[in-house]
Amino acid sequence: MLLPDEPILPEALQAAATDLRLMRLRLYLALIAMFAIPLGITAPVLYSLSAGTGRNLIGPTLLISALALLLGLLVVWLARKVMEPAQRLDLARSTLAGAYEAARSESLRDALTGLGNHRSFQEELAAQWDFASRHGLPLAVVLIDLDEFKLVNDAGGHAAGDRVLERFSSCVTGVLRRSDRAYRIGGDEFALILPHTDLDAGEICVRRLLSATLEGPVGHVAWSPISFSAGISGTGAQAQDRESMVRQADAALYWGKRHGRTCVTVYDAVRHAGNPGGQSLSDLSAAVSRVAAIGAVRAVFQPIYDLASGRPQGYEGLVRPLPGTGFSDAGAMFEAAESTGRTTDLDLACLSVVMASYSALDLPGSLTLNLSPRTLESMDFNVPTLLRMLARYGLDPSRVVLELTERETLEDIERLRAAVKACRAAGIRIAADDVGAGNAGLRLLSQLRFDIVKIDLSLVQGGAVRASSEEVVRTLKDLSDRWGAMVIAEGIETVEQLDFVRSLGIGAGQGYLLGRPAEVPSAATLDLDALTHSQGDWLAERLRAIPA
Repeated sequence: MLLPDEPILPEALQAAATDLRLMRLRLYLALIAMFAIPLGITAPVLYSLSAGTGRNLIGPTLLISALALLLGLLVVWLARKVMEPAQRLDLARSTLAGAYEAARSESLRDALTGLGNHRSFQEELAAQWDFASRHGLPLAVVLIDLDEFKLVNDAGGHAAGDRVLERFSSCVTGVLRRSDRAYRIGGDEFALILPHTDLDAGEICVRRLLSATLEGPVGHVAWSPISFSAGISGTGAQAQDRESMVRQADAALYWGKRHGRTCVTVYDAVRHAGNPGGQSLSDLSAAVSRVAAIGAVRAVFQPIYDLASGRPQGYEGLVRPLPGTGFSDAGAMFEAAESTGRTTDLDLACLSVVMASYSALDLPGSLTLNLSPRTLESMDFNVPTLLRMLARYGLDPSRVVLELTERETLEDIERLRAAVKACRAAGIRIAADDVGAGNAGLRLLSQLRFDIVKIDLSLVQGGAVRASSEEVVRTLKDLSDRWGAMVIAEGIETVEQLDFVRSLGIGAGQGYLLGRPAEVPSAATLDLDALTHSQGDWLAERLRAIPA
């Protein structure tokens, strides 16, 4: 039920009650007047006549009094008849007022958990912010997101998810102080308002809650742990208004989910100001879900060249978000998917779009598909699923390379290892992407066997100008040779970088110098020697001529 933001109905009911009271008062005054005026007139007249004539006028006086009494009773009866509609209106007003209060209370409460809902959270936050600002008191706000809640829903259905939400809500109400307020503001998203609480005390309170949800009530032997990530912000220097306080708590939550989950994070402007577009997690989750549901991306393909012959040996399938999705580039889209637990959904949607586009092209060599290790670990994805997708689009598994991009922390390395083994058994080759970009790829190299090692562009571009980066690239090349893995150099954008990777004996490469991503990429052979010895002006003109 939608209720108006301004209390129009209560004001109208109050005005109706006032009108009814005035109506009663007027009727009672009229009754008194109609009864008293005849008596006031006749009594003096009869008294004067009795005194002047000496006659006994008691009989007429009693008769007139009886008539006046009857007149008064008639007035009372008429007044009651007049008041009956007003009394019914008063009863209806009381019933309506009670129904309004019940409906308003219901509209501010989450039906499943019994906690306040999003509207209740906004109203209470506004009141608490005004009070804290007026009196100079601390106030903390906490945003909470349950970890891996989608997996619970997928494994046990929505009934299992509802039970988790109810158990979590029970823990919240059992841990918080009487002055604290808890709200369910989304599917698996909760918020806390902690009055008279600074950031340190707020962090202690939320950590106590996390401990309670992980360990369960004392003596509850069948308790299944519930983990969550939380972001905290507060008044003072941290936030200048209640909207910024919520944004900061959301940014801290976003950062915590990206860095391992199951953590309580207090907002820090230096570390946590990078939430894409300043959007909330619920907005990001909804945006990613929309993209995944309708496949709102387009596929582009970047050629991978043999650096000896100049022939394209394959193409890497990439995606670009369509206009209107809310994402400016693929990087922001995948960051949002990671932070909201939608990586698998987005990966599967992108795989389908890339396969469909590639099957319509007549390109030589292999197709490289990007996939997060988290997707391979997921219960929602398995190798038979991938093989069915390839068969649907007429793609030979032996021509497919699965490129693992390590964006998120690995959780189940044994499951990932088993999935990689199954892919290899089906003829699919496995590539480690972005090796050398921080720690990315290096952890995977220490855990899994790869057919292809792709050296990150930061090392390739740095190796052409810095001896330290050159040594790292040389070491990775030697290690890959020992493992029997092919090496691909990424991000080749200048002639110097091309010369550098060829001088190390790296057999394959990709980058803007060789070919930009395109919906219909070139399949022509490059004359690498001519490219290497060409003039810089000609190269710059060629790059400008290639569409982005």
